[in-house]
Amino acid sequence: MIDHIGFPVADFAKSRAFYLKALAPLGFAPVMDVTKDQTGGYEGTGFGPPQKPAFWIGTGEARGGTMHVALEAKSRAAVDAFYAAAIAAGGRDNGAPGIRAHYHPDYYGAFVLDPDGHNIEAVCHTPER
Repeated sequence: MIDHIGFPVADFAKSRAFYLKALAPLGFAPVMDVTKDQTGGYEGTGFGPPQKPAFWIGTGEARGGTMHVALEAKSRAAVDAFYAAAIAAGGRDNGAPGIRAHYHPDYYGAFVLDPDGHNIEAVCHTPER
């Protein structure tokens, strides 16, 4: 339903480095970069699978509060790898990988706070095999 999402970050270089490492286990990599020269002031990176920049971060005035973004993982192992990579990249724990049965019996997710405090989740909905 949603084509892409984006939000401003306080330190673009720091956040780009964080997401480069944290999103790799989910198959997300930088797909597109835009420069201040191209846009007239905005600098950003769109991460996603090849040819689909679905998750954007960039410069701009920070909004009040934080966001929660959940990204689909193809397996529980990918959720685990996301969590480990995000923590190693400087993220803060906000919920270790595990079943969240209050959502549904096969909801396997992990939550990490990014450099700006946004709650970034990786989730797998398929049963363990």
